[in-house]
Amino acid sequence: MARYAVEHIWEGKKEYFLIRDHQSWQMVLLPSKYLTHLIRANRSPNTVGRRAKSIRFYLEYLNETELELSKVAEQEFQEQYEHYVGFLHWLKAGNHLNDKKEKLPSNKTCNAYLKDVFRFFCFLELEADMERLKVLYYDSFTTHDSIGVKRKLRFRLFNGYLKEEERNVRPAEHNEILELLKQCTNCRDQLLIMLLAETGYRIGEILGVDYTRDIDYERHTIRVFFRDDNENRARAKNAAYRKAKISDATFQFLLFYLSKYRELLQHQQMLFVNIEGETRGKALQVDAVYRMLERMEKKTGIHTTPHMLRRYFGNMRRDAGWPLEMISEAYGHKHTDTTIKYLNIVDDQLMEASDQYYAKHSVLYDVEKLL
Repeated sequence: MARYAVEHIWEGKKEYFLIRDHQSWQMVLLPSKYLTHLIRANRSPNTVGRRAKSIRFYLEYLNETELELSKVAEQEFQEQYEHYVGFLHWLKAGNHLNDKKEKLPSNKTCNAYLKDVFRFFCFLELEADMERLKVLYYDSFTTHDSIGVKRKLRFRLFNGYLKEEERNVRPAEHNEILELLKQCTNCRDQLLIMLLAETGYRIGEILGVDYTRDIDYERHTIRVFFRDDNENRARAKNAAYRKAKISDATFQFLLFYLSKYRELLQHQQMLFVNIEGETRGKALQVDAVYRMLERMEKKTGIHTTPHMLRRYFGNMRRDAGWPLEMISEAYGHKHTDTTIKYLNIVDDQLMEASDQYYAKHSVLYDVEKLL
């Protein structure tokens, strides 16, 4: 049995994560305090759970290397650097897996675990007066918000991460969405696909929509509110509030859906519900959406995920001329560099944009006078 374990505790509708040490409570007091901090900051259960798991893996690594948290912070640069690179390779080798038959993690997954550990150490700097890690260095960039105000963002970097594999997540195509809508067997699934494509919301945000409070029926907007008591446990990420306007046609289809399933919906506040089976009338959950899309793939040959529909939203807005900051705000991203990764900007488009720019600004530096 692993020395450290993550316990997932539900008390009513409140969720908690606790790291237990089967030998001593001393090593887990600070991690549990950190997880409590995340929960109070309204971080999503998935985020808290992932960071709990990352810290558990790191504590197991510390146990094998016979180190304490405070001793790591006191190490000199090279020793500290080798320690964290060693942790990455320890993860890559699958030493954290209970079942050695499990698939080994990707480089990106290993890096994500280490980034979570660094976030934990940043918390310890503030809460436990722990020495700042020497292997992390500061960098910054200046960006503008949607109204043009400059902001300087600082972040910490580590140059020992594993080289990540290219992740090619493409956006859904317009003709694919049309085909899926034609092949859906009910208007609930059709509405779900439409709203994901027109709002750019995450699947958890869409499933958390309360049709009695979150829809402005006059302005045709759907709002995202943070709530941690939804029946299907869907919630807005990081307690972010946003709203999105949908097309008049989609709004009319929304009203049709509400009318068609009014008998089910009158006992439920969530917009999307199960429409058949033993759970008929209960709030729709994420797993059910993925199963529906898998059935659609077998039927149409079109692979689609909620995230692909989310990317479709951003790319369509970019093609329509929306500025990057506006798309980023609609997505609910904290940083525009995350938005850039979502947009399907290929080399040819960058070259074309560069050609157009230089055609308009061909004498930027008076080069002819220098020849």
